[in-house]
Amino acid sequence: MTRLITLLISAIAFSASVVADPQQGIAESPLEVHPLLNSQLVPSVTLKDHKGEKVSLNQLAAQQPTLLVFYRGGWCPFCNQQLASLQQVLPQIKDLGYQVAAISPDTPERLNASRIDGEIDYTLLSDNGLDAIRAFGLAFFLEDSLAKRYRDKMGSVFATADGTDRIVLPVPAVYLLDTDGKVQFSYVNPDYRVRMPETLILEAAKTYAPRG
Repeated sequence: MTRLITLLISAIAFSASVVADPQQGIAESPLEVHPLLNSQLVPSVTLKDHKGEKVSLNQLAAQQPTLLVFYRGGWCPFCNQQLASLQQVLPQIKDLGYQVAAISPDTPERLNASRIDGEIDYTLLSDNGLDAIRAFGLAFFLEDSLAKRYRDKMGSVFATADGTDRIVLPVPAVYLLDTDGKVQFSYVNPDYRVRMPETLILEAAKTYAPRG
């Protein structure tokens, strides 16, 4: 519980250092993003599942309380570790009344590969058009020299901003949403190597679980 409190303080401090950007643009670095804050409403965006079928985030959230995870993509080892660790506490999280969804810029085809390779038993959603990532204020441009190294190693698996060839990534984040689409809890860390542990995600879910 002490670690959860520490994470909450860190998340609040980071959120307080940035004011929500009304234009929901793309930041120049992960330190300059403007994440959606606690008590704000989920934006109206449409995503795609691994079959390429459209999914309204608002309609999804209205079905039941939602644990929402933003990750960089199936190519990222830190993300894959996080998705796998989340699978370990999935039964407990579902028992608390939550559905679980994870969003990345991966295409539906790449999501399907992630589901098979990682044996993921919860919903993966594609935001290849970057609508949700931008609307949540998590989007940033990957620095050009690093983008070149990524492309040299992995090819064209990345989403880019309209009219440019600049790679756009989300700052990894965890959100808990109620059925009104309101953010109950958020953890956003610009250091992609530091992820909220699955045990603390479970503690947060217990803390904000629907009552009655």
